[in-house]
Amino acid sequence: MKFAGVTIVVPREIMAGEKRVAVVPETVKKFTEAGAKVIVETSAGKDVYMDDEQYRAAGAEIAPGASELYSRAGLILKVKEPQLNKETGVHELELFPEGSVLACFLHPANPLNHDMVKGLAGKNITSFTFDSIPRISRAQQMDVLTSMSTAAGYKAVINAANHLPRFLPMIPTASGIVGPAQVLVVGVGVAGLQSLATAKRLGAKIKALDIRAEANEQAKSLGAEIVPFDLPEGMGIGEGGYACSLSEEWCDREKTALMPYVSSSDLIILSALIPGEEAPILLDQAMVGNMKKGSVIVDISIDQGGNCSLSRHGEEYDYNGIFISGVANIPAYLPVDATKMLAQNVWFYLNHIVTDGKVVSDSADEIIVQSLVTRGGKVVHEGTLKAFGSVRE
Repeated sequence: MKFAGVTIVVPREIMAGEKRVAVVPETVKKFTEAGAKVIVETSAGKDVYMDDEQYRAAGAEIAPGASELYSRAGLILKVKEPQLNKETGVHELELFPEGSVLACFLHPANPLNHDMVKGLAGKNITSFTFDSIPRISRAQQMDVLTSMSTAAGYKAVINAANHLPRFLPMIPTASGIVGPAQVLVVGVGVAGLQSLATAKRLGAKIKALDIRAEANEQAKSLGAEIVPFDLPEGMGIGEGGYACSLSEEWCDREKTALMPYVSSSDLIILSALIPGEEAPILLDQAMVGNMKKGSVIVDISIDQGGNCSLSRHGEEYDYNGIFISGVANIPAYLPVDATKMLAQNVWFYLNHIVTDGKVVSDSADEIIVQSLVTRGGKVVHEGTLKAFGSVRE
């Protein structure tokens, strides 16, 4: 059987606000039927309303705590990167057995995670990150990033609406008509498109900018006004049609194009990402300073560093009358549906990287190469190595 001899351990997530879990009973059953031993930490599924008995019925063993769970690990399956457990004062990485395998959202290019990634290499842990699974046709069923981006784009607008001190839609009243809120989305990938669609359904006036013409056409089809910004043909488009880094000169030009739209917006959703790399800064302090009081910024890209220079990872705060949300891990705020999607994607992904009871990390396969972060005591992830050499301004 494909997973014979593989012990998969699934912890209860400890990141603040993280309610998802990496497996559901349905996928536990698939793993065990394929020969794996699955051990789930007690209460791991509590926040998605799946109890220990449901996991036991699917074939999992329940571990009473993280220490025992990790001591038996072959393959550690998590949602988010290893964290410091503030209750115990012990970092999860300290509990991982040397030479084990880790698969989760590592966001390895984010400077906040660089020490952790180096720690994984130092313990000779082979690690894979879900956020670098390439978006190619044969990886469609394992595309965790797309699934979670759908959740993030939707929830970002809902969160923003809660903080916006005005209506999103046009509202006729006895005292006159209240015009619709102006919503700007920067970065029109899956999350950006979902943000536009949600804001449109809520009645806002939507505008968008992406450095890819095709993405702008998709935004336009949703009714968005496109911010004029023309790049030379082929610039800004990387492998597979995804966005790639621009030079400093062209980044400055993009900011200039955005400026009048930023200053007139009530709500800005930032979701511009370069696959596997640190997120580009597209909104700086001066631009935020020109925004209307009471405006809201939600930086979806914060897990990879953020698109706004003022965003604080995991924090929401008021900056001179502008509400800036750097809430990390937005999909965790839709834990039931997000977990269902994630668990299915993870099942297909592990099916791809496991062969004859072993995790394959030395293959030339594109899916493995791009999602592999550490192996053999070294950091091998291209975007992370690039970020190691950069200085965030």
